[in-house]
Amino acid sequence: MLETRFCDLELRNPTRLCAGIMGVNAGQLIRVAREGAGAVTMKSIGPREREGHKNPTVIEWEHGILNAVGLPTPGYKNCDEEFEELKELKKLGVPLIASIYGTRAEEFIEVAGYVAEKGPDAIELDISCPNTEWHDLQFAQDAEISGKIVGGVKGVCGKIPVIAKLSPAAASPAEVGKACEEAGADALCAANTMPGMLINVDARKPILAFRKGGISGPALKPINLKITYDLYEKVQIPIIGEGGITNGTDALEYVMAGATLCGIGSAVWKGGTGIFRTVCAEMEFWMKENGYSKLEQLRGIAHEK
Repeated sequence: MLETRFCDLELRNPTRLCAGIMGVNAGQLIRVAREGAGAVTMKSIGPREREGHKNPTVIEWEHGILNAVGLPTPGYKNCDEEFEELKELKKLGVPLIASIYGTRAEEFIEVAGYVAEKGPDAIELDISCPNTEWHDLQFAQDAEISGKIVGGVKGVCGKIPVIAKLSPAAASPAEVGKACEEAGADALCAANTMPGMLINVDARKPILAFRKGGISGPALKPINLKITYDLYEKVQIPIIGEGGITNGTDALEYVMAGATLCGIGSAVWKGGTGIFRTVCAEMEFWMKENGYSKLEQLRGIAHEK
């Protein structure tokens, strides 16, 4: 009932573990796969070793999570062992999505060339992280820059699908998504976290050590749901909808908006890996109760007049 085809990949269900959540080592990703995720995403790999930001980096608030982890990475040249361990996912039939980032287009291409040789099922370009030392500059806020990065990466990835991860902070995420599609992207992710901050009034300063961070969880859902909806009307390639999915109803909303896959992140951080089975069970229950047998019957249905 929930079987899903995404970029010529066959998934047992439409859920995927978002980048940066439980992806710090191969064992965690394999555990998530065994717990029912349809696909898993590695923590973002960068061009060189990076420690990330100082604590506190993650806080929970009444509407979700605010984080400024800062893209810690051992650097792509130190990831051989992890990729070797992750071959276990092939036995489980769960696709592996590698997430990469860089500070300029050339670095994206450099890292992508290495990662492509390791044979992941797809490569996601984190052109939209809101909490690095680049501060307010996100490549995904500019359609031309985003297209340049996508085009360059496509040139070194062969047949491996390339996913462009968009930013909710862009003036028009749909326009950026269209530019990425025209540059050769095989799919889009809608979307990353939204830049924000919280202040401790007693301490009289921002709570996070980096001051600003990315908002995820329930507060992000209406924003990214609209981006998914807008993209579905503008592009022909598949969309990963994510942001605030905590139950089956949330996931179905994204599917009805046009998403092919539903990314789950903060809900795993808060409630554990069992969330994938829970979300899928709730989706199936609703579908049976309402007379649907395939997700294709629901994808984009919210666009019908």
